[in-house]
Amino acid sequence: MQPIWMKQNSLVGSIKYLLVVLIIGIGIGLLVSLVSSLFVFFVKWFIDTRSTFINDFLKFPGTELSLMPMFWLLVAAVLLVCVRRVFHIDRWHGPADSIYAAHRTDNELDLKAGFGSTLAAFISLCGGAPVGQYGPLVHFGAAIGSFLSDFFGSRRITADIFIGCGVAAAIAAGFQAPFAGIVFAHEAVLRHFSFRAIAPIAIASITSAWLSNKLFGGQPIFQIDVVLPDLLPLVPTLLASGLFFGLVAILFMRLLFAGGKLAARTGLAPLPLGLLAAVICGAVAMFVPEVLGLGVGTVNEILNDGYVIGFLITLLILKLLVTSLSIGFGLFGGIFSPALFIGAAAGGFVAKITALLGVVNAPQLLTVAGMASVSAAVVGAPISVVLIVLELTMSYEFSVAAMLSVVVATLLSSLVYGHSFFDEQLVRRDIDLSQGRGNLELMHQSITTVVSNDYVVLSPSLTVKTAIKKLAEANVSEGYCLSKGEGFLGKCSLQKLLLAHYADELGMHLITNPVVLNHDASIMQAIEVASDFVGEAIPVVNRNSNKFMGVVSEANIFQAYLATQTRIRDLEHG
Repeated sequence: MQPIWMKQNSLVGSIKYLLVVLIIGIGIGLLVSLVSSLFVFFVKWFIDTRSTFINDFLKFPGTELSLMPMFWLLVAAVLLVCVRRVFHIDRWHGPADSIYAAHRTDNELDLKAGFGSTLAAFISLCGGAPVGQYGPLVHFGAAIGSFLSDFFGSRRITADIFIGCGVAAAIAAGFQAPFAGIVFAHEAVLRHFSFRAIAPIAIASITSAWLSNKLFGGQPIFQIDVVLPDLLPLVPTLLASGLFFGLVAILFMRLLFAGGKLAARTGLAPLPLGLLAAVICGAVAMFVPEVLGLGVGTVNEILNDGYVIGFLITLLILKLLVTSLSIGFGLFGGIFSPALFIGAAAGGFVAKITALLGVVNAPQLLTVAGMASVSAAVVGAPISVVLIVLELTMSYEFSVAAMLSVVVATLLSSLVYGHSFFDEQLVRRDIDLSQGRGNLELMHQSITTVVSNDYVVLSPSLTVKTAIKKLAEANVSEGYCLSKGEGFLGKCSLQKLLLAHYADELGMHLITNPVVLNHDASIMQAIEVASDFVGEAIPVVNRNSNKFMGVVSEANIFQAYLATQTRIRDLEHG
C-alpha cells in the first residue's frame, strides 16, 4: 500500500501541474488572441480608411477604372522586399513550417522569421493582395508557442503542445470558433490526440475566443442567415457537388505551385517579381476589384445570391489565377481565405446550375458547402472546417449538410493530390509526414549518435596468423585497416582469414569495398542498409575525406529504433 506522504506528494504535484496547464493555456490564449485580433482589426481599418480618400485619384476620365489598387500593390511589393532584408528572410514561413515543427524532436520555430512573415502578410493584405490572413496568424501562434516552450523549458508539457496552444488560439480568435480551434490544432498540426495536450489547448482556444469577443465583439465574419430546406432531397446534390469542389481544390493547389515555378523560371529578383505581380493584379482589379483582398463582402454577396452565373464563373477563374500569381511571385499571405472565396464562388455556381435545372434551390446551403469543401481539402482539416460552419451558423443541420460535400471533396483530393497543400509543400522539401512521426524522427537522427568505438584496428602489413590471433583475443570476427591519417582502407573477416595462408600479409585479403555508412546518414537510412547486411558491424566513413568514424552494429540501430518508438508512444498516448 502506498504511504500517505507519497499520496500527498502526488496530489501536490498534480495540483502544481494543473496550475501550470492553466497558466500556459491562458497566457498563450491571451497573447495570441491579442495579436490576431489586432492584426484583423487593423487590416480592416486600413482597407476601410484607404477607400475613403481615393475619390477620383488615379481614375481614368469618364470611366470608373482606377489605378489606385495597382498603386497600393506596388507600395506593398516594395515594403515586402524591405521586410525580407530587415529580418533576413530567404523564404516566407507559414503553416507547413508549424506542422513540421510539431513533428520534430526539437520543435523549434524561428520567431524572427515568424514575425517577419506575419508582418509581410499584414502588408500584403493592406495593399489589397488577393491572399489570406489565417495561415500567417496560425504560424505566428505556433512560433509564439515554440518560443515560450524554449523559454520555460517544461518537461511535462512538451513543445508540440505549446505549438498546438498557439495554433488553436489563432483559429479561435480569427473565426470566433473555440471548438474549431481545438480540433484544428489536433487535426491539422499535431496529428494526434492525447490527454496531456487537450487541456492546455482547450484553455488557450477558449481564452482566445473570449478575449477577441470582449475586445472587438462577437460579430461573425460571414453573414449567414440560416434558412435550411428539407435536407433529404439535397443529399444527392451535396454528394455530387463534393466531387466538383474537390476538383476545384486540386486545381487551386496545383496553380499555387505553378505560380512558384513560373516565378523561378523568370530568374527575376524578389523586387521585380513583386512589382510584376502588383501590376498584373492591379490591372485585373481595374475591371473586377472583387477579386482583391480577403473578399469578405463579395462572399457575403454570394451567400445572398447576389451575382449572376457568368460573374460567378469570372470570380472563380480570376481568384484562382491572381491568388496563385501573387503567392508565387512573393506577395505573401495565407491560402485559407482565398480557398473560402473560391469555394463560395464554386458553390454559388453549383447553386445557379441546380436551380436552372430545377433540381434544388438552396443557394446559401450550396455556397457554404463549397466554402467548407474547398478550404477543408486545401488545408487538410475537414472536421475543423465543419466545426467552423457549426459555430458560424449555430445550426446542426447546416453543418451536417456541409459535411456531406466536405467528406467527398477531401477524399477525392487526398486520393488524387495529397493530404493538403501544406503536406505537399513539405514533400517538395523531402519531408514526408505520411510515414509517421517516428520515421520522421529517425530520418533526422544522425547515425553518429550511435557510432561505437569498440572495434579492432589491424595493420595491413600483419600476417594472417597474427591478425587471426588479435581478432580471437578481442572476441570479434571483423577487423579494420586504417592508414596513418585514419583513412579507411578496408575490413577483414575472420571467416575468410581462416581459409587463407597464415603467412600471407593481411593486406592481400582485405575487403576493400564493403558495405559502409556515410557519416551524415540517418538512423532510418542505417535501418534500410542493415536490412540486407550480413556481418558483425557496418563501418561509418566520411565519404569526402575517407576518414574512419567508427562502426555501427545492428544492435545499436535496433536500440535507437526502440528508444525512438518509446518516445513517440509517450508523446502520442501520454
